[in-house]
Amino acid sequence: MKLRIFLVIWLLVAGMVACSTSEETSSTGEKRVTANEPRHVKVYFEKGMFGGWPANHGIWSWGDEILVGFGMGYYKDQGLNHHIDRERPEIPMLARSLDGGETWSIEDPGAKGYLLTEGGYLHGVTRPGVTIPPLRESEGGIDFTHPDFALTVRTNSIHAGIGRVFHSHDRGRTWEGPFRLPSFDSPGIAPRTDYIIDDKETCTLFITAAKANGREGRPLCVRTSDSGKTWNFVSWIGPEPEGFSIMPASLRLSDTDILVTVRMRETTRRWIGTYLSSDNGASWEYLNEAVPDAGVGNPPAMIELQDGRICLLYGYRAEPYSIRAVLSGDRGRTWSDPITLRDDGASRDIGYVRAIQRPDGKVVAVYYFTDEASGPERYIGATIWSPPTPWPAPI
Repeated sequence: MKLRIFLVIWLLVAGMVACSTSEETSSTGEKRVTANEPRHVKVYFEKGMFGGWPANHGIWSWGDEILVGFGMGYYKDQGLNHHIDRERPEIPMLARSLDGGETWSIEDPGAKGYLLTEGGYLHGVTRPGVTIPPLRESEGGIDFTHPDFALTVRTNSIHAGIGRVFHSHDRGRTWEGPFRLPSFDSPGIAPRTDYIIDDKETCTLFITAAKANGREGRPLCVRTSDSGKTWNFVSWIGPEPEGFSIMPASLRLSDTDILVTVRMRETTRRWIGTYLSSDNGASWEYLNEAVPDAGVGNPPAMIELQDGRICLLYGYRAEPYSIRAVLSGDRGRTWSDPITLRDDGASRDIGYVRAIQRPDGKVVAVYYFTDEASGPERYIGATIWSPPTPWPAPI
């Protein structure tokens, strides 16, 4: 009887995994796990245009309402570089879904006077007729636990830039800012949007600063405990690298433990590394390579699933150009083999994922992408999928 019960349970578990993923071999001979029946939708696509870099802007969710930021520019073939026309405007935009990522509407906050700009655009020129708003010193008063809160952090350079903070208390329909973010005794900072909220007055940002030579970059964490009036240096995340270590993605695991994954590069090698702090960000231990090979490099997105596992998503910038995920059931100590969400990319100019998990358990991963079927334009896409269960099981 016990053997029969064991076999039934084993078959059920095996069936659940089989329904969620499958293993196949790519044209390059690489064995890979693919997500079964992921659904891909276009968030923003326009002929002649370029949509890019959700990871720079941020993603926020309130139940089945999802808001994500991205950059919109004009398409231009630039060879191996980003295919955006740098002599024409790049405009910060928002995309909103009210049905869990199934359909999207596009919003232009600048048209309403909310200029979520870098103060000197990263990939294009300033929008005609727009005056970049001056930086202000924050007076505080941010309610980080407001149910409709959103925050985005922007920069004007990937190297020694200036940080700008914007926040909203109405799900991104109106915004306050830009407020100055200090450079924390570095040559300059290049923050993108990643943060942990602890209470009404306390928020920790995970950002990138320039190295001593003024080039990108080295990750650090900074914190406010007075509702955004002041931001204070907490720690560097790892030593200053020879190459770079940039664009951290964070998760709070406990009152004291924080997990961070970071986009890393040394010479020709690109990977995603993992750091753990057991003292609320005061110091960091390097754990492992969550993704040993990210092609020519891509930043991580990281979320904690409803069952306690950690899901890390990224763009794979080598053939086959892919959007992938890895899972951890032991709080980032070990990671699964990559799960391929899609591998029909036509170029390495893809990725910069941001993700949320819907109330029904499905994950919505948003990224920028290009594929042969859609033409050369870069667009904002989303993949809706179910992480495999119960592998790897959470501890």
